[in-house]
Amino acid sequence: MDAPITISAARALYADGGSSHDFDHILRVTALAERIAVAEGADLAVVRTAALLHDVAESQGRANHHLASAARAREILRDGLNRQPADFVEAVAHAIEAHRFRTEPAPRTLEAQVVFDADKLDITGAIGVARAFAYAGERGNSLWNTPWRAIAAGGGDAIRQPAALGAAYTPSHEFVYKLDRITERLYTATARAIAHDREAFIRAFFDRLDAEVAGLA
Repeated sequence: MDAPITISAARALYADGGSSHDFDHILRVTALAERIAVAEGADLAVVRTAALLHDVAESQGRANHHLASAARAREILRDGLNRQPADFVEAVAHAIEAHRFRTEPAPRTLEAQVVFDADKLDITGAIGVARAFAYAGERGNSLWNTPWRAIAAGGGDAIRQPAALGAAYTPSHEFVYKLDRITERLYTATARAIAHDREAFIRAFFDRLDAEVAGLA
């Protein structure tokens, strides 16, 4: 079956999420999810629908937006003329509620794994760099304060969340605590292959950033 939600219909459901979580993010994730779904043999209609709706309730608050977005997707897909079969609705809802990096539930289906992987790939490579700095700017965080390798050498789990460092949490921290750990968390071989190339780029970028800050490049 075709996906019941078009791009234009999905766009109308989203409020402005800022440059790090705007509708362009939805479009990038959808394109990646479709590419991975085709390569991995996942249900394309489920994947496309879930990708288009995966952040639909984020304007209500980021902390539990995966659960709120899944609930909103159920409402949308059960509504009137747009009503979808129950198993399709639940497949989409699970893929949405399982797309978070640091939060349960884990994706149990191939379709959920594809959406998870696509969402995570959108914080890798050049776009990952751009989003990390946009995120810092939106929150008034420092753009740089410590070389990334020094952050990584500190180890420990105590400051893996942005709130622990406040405004001192920089894109370099985001790289060490999240962006550089994406590949190991991906489920599909297709996504891991994409991430490998992007990972090399993003490491080179943060090495260059540290060198320029120190006046070495």
